[in-house]
Amino acid sequence: MATDTHLRTSGASGASAVRRLLLDNGALTALIALVIAMSALSGDFLTTDNLLNIGVQAAVTAILAFGVTFVIVSAGIDLSVGSVAALSATVLAWMATSEGVPVWIAMILAVATGMACGLVNGVLIAYGKLPPFIATLAMLSVGRGLSLVISQGSPIAFPDSVSHLGDTLGGWLPVPVLVMVVMGLITAVILGRTYIGRSMYAIGGNEEAARLSGLRVKKQKLAIYALSGLFAAAAGIVLASRLSSAQPQAAQGYELDAIAAVVIGGASLAGGTGKASGTLIGALILAVLRNGLNLLSVSAFWQQVVIGVVIALAVLLDTVRRKAGATPVAAGAGAPGGKGKQAATYIIAAVVAAAVVGAMSFLHNGSSSSTTQKVGLSLSTLNNPFFVQIKAGAQQEAKKLGVDLTVTDAQNDASQQANQLQNFTSSGLGSIIVNPVDSDAAGPAVRAANKADIPVVGVDRGVNKADTAALVASDNVAGGELGAKALAEKLGGKGKIVILQGLAGTSASRERGAGFAEGLKAYPGIQVVAQQPADFDRTKGLDVMTNLLQAHPDIQGVFAENDEMALGAIKALGSKAGKSVSVIGFDGTPDGLKAVEAGTLYASVAQQPKELGRIAVDNALKAAEGKKVQETVKVPVKVVTKENVAGFGG
Repeated sequence: MATDTHLRTSGASGASAVRRLLLDNGALTALIALVIAMSALSGDFLTTDNLLNIGVQAAVTAILAFGVTFVIVSAGIDLSVGSVAALSATVLAWMATSEGVPVWIAMILAVATGMACGLVNGVLIAYGKLPPFIATLAMLSVGRGLSLVISQGSPIAFPDSVSHLGDTLGGWLPVPVLVMVVMGLITAVILGRTYIGRSMYAIGGNEEAARLSGLRVKKQKLAIYALSGLFAAAAGIVLASRLSSAQPQAAQGYELDAIAAVVIGGASLAGGTGKASGTLIGALILAVLRNGLNLLSVSAFWQQVVIGVVIALAVLLDTVRRKAGATPVAAGAGAPGGKGKQAATYIIAAVVAAAVVGAMSFLHNGSSSSTTQKVGLSLSTLNNPFFVQIKAGAQQEAKKLGVDLTVTDAQNDASQQANQLQNFTSSGLGSIIVNPVDSDAAGPAVRAANKADIPVVGVDRGVNKADTAALVASDNVAGGELGAKALAEKLGGKGKIVILQGLAGTSASRERGAGFAEGLKAYPGIQVVAQQPADFDRTKGLDVMTNLLQAHPDIQGVFAENDEMALGAIKALGSKAGKSVSVIGFDGTPDGLKAVEAGTLYASVAQQPKELGRIAVDNALKAAEGKKVQETVKVPVKVVTKENVAGFGG
C-alpha cells in the first residue's frame, strides 16, 4: 500500500511538473506544437531549405521585435518601427547612390536616422508627456512620409556591398539569420546584464517607485526609445538587402507583427516582464504559421484569420499561466536554479524537435509521388478586382488542364512576396507565376528559383535582374498613352484635368503615369491642374477627388490609374460624372465596365485580366514540361467606351 501510495504521489508530482513546465514555457510549447502539426500536414515543411526559409522570414520581424521588447518591458509601445525601418533603408540607399556618399558613412547615417527617430519619440513621451501610442503613431506617419519624399515614391537600388546582407554564407547559411541571432544576443545581454536593462524592468513594474528610488526615468526612456529606433534601422537594412532595393512602402504593418511577437513570447503590455528568447520564439511562431499555411495552400484571406486567432490564443495562454502562478522571472533576476531549469527546458525542446524531425521524415518518405503538376501563383494583392480577375482566369485554366494551383496574396508587400516565392521554391513546384509588387524587389527570390531550375512566368509586370521563361502582360505605358488620347479627344483637345495616381512606388502606377504624360504631349491645350495619389483604392479615390473639387471645381476631365479610383471619383463628382466631367479609368474590371455601360465612366483602358491569368497558367505548364514558350506574350489593350462595351469579353 505504501508503495502504491508513493507511486501515485510520484505520478501526480510528475504530471504537475510537466504541467508547470508547459505553463512556464507557453510560447515554446506552442512553437513545438505548430512544428509537429505542420510537419504532419506537409511533407515539404521539414526540409532543410524550408527551415532556413523560416529563419530568413522571421529575421526582420524578430529584429524589430527585439527593439520593441525594450519598450514593452518598460510599459511603453512603439508603433513607428516599420516606418523607421523603411526610412533608414531609404536614407542609406539614397545617400550611397544619388548623393555619392561612401557606403560605410551612408550606413552610419541610416543607423543614426533610426536612433534620431527613437530619440524624438522619447522626447515627446518623457518630456512632452504625450502618451506613447500617440507619439509613436505620429512618428509612423512622419517616417513613412519622409521615406516617400526622399525616394519620390520609387524604389532605390541598394548598394551591392550592403546587399550581401541578404545573401548566404557558404552557399547555404542565410546572413539575415546570423544578424537576427546577433541582435538577439545583444538584446539578452542588455536586458539581463546592464543597468539600462534593469531600469527597464523597474520602470515597467512601477514607474513612480522607480523614480523615487533614484532612477532618472526620463533619461532612461530616451535611451529605451533610441534603442528601439536603432534596432528598427538594422531591420530596415536587412529587409532592403533581401530585396536589393529600398522600398518606400516597405515594412507596412510590421510594427503590429513585432508587438505580436513580443506578446506571444510572454511579455506583458502592462510592462515589467519579457525576455529576448521569448521574443525570438514569438517571431518564429508567426513565420512558421505563414510558411506552413502557404505550403498547405490555405487561402490568403483565411491566413489572416488564423494568425489573428493564434495571437489571441497566445495571450489567453499567458493569462492562464499567470492565474496558475507561473509568473515569469525577469531576465537576470537570478531565481534559484532558474538557469538550470531553463537549460533543461531547451534540452527537452531540442529532443522533442529531433524526434519530430525523425518521425515526420519517416512518415513522408516516398509519399510525394503525385503526377499532378503543381504551380504557384503569387499575386501582388487580392484587394483589387483586377487581380481577383487574374486569379479567376488562372484557376479556370488550371482546373481545365488538371494543374494543382496554389495562389498567395502579397498584400502589396514586396518582402511578403519574397517569402512566398521562397516557400514555392523550397516546395519544389513545377513552375511559378509571379505578379511582382515591385519588379526589382522580386529579383532575388526569382533568382533563387532560377538556381533551383524552376521556371518562372511573370504576369502583368516583369521581373528585373532575373530570368523568366515568359512575361504575359499588356503594356501599361501604351495603355497610359491610349488613355491620354481618349480623354484629350473627348475634351476636344483642351480643358483642365486632374490625375488620381496609384500606390506610390509600384511599377504599375509609374508606368501608367508615364504613358499618360507622354500621350498628353500631343495635346498642349490640356492642362493638368492637380495630381494626387489615392493608392488604387475606391474610398481614397472618393476622398481625394472630393478634396480636389474644392480647389478645382471647374475641371472637365479625370484620369485615374485604375478603375477603383475612377469609381470613387465618380461618386465624388455626383451628377457631373459623364456629363460636364469625363472620367477615364484603367483595368476593365467588372464594376468599371458597368459604369462605362451606364455612362458615368467615359472609358476604361481594359487589360483583359482573366485572359492574363489564363495565358500565364498555360505558359507555366508548358515551361514546367520543358516545352518552348514565347519570351513575351502581349495581351491586347483597348479603350472600352459605351459604344463598344457590349462586345468586350474581359
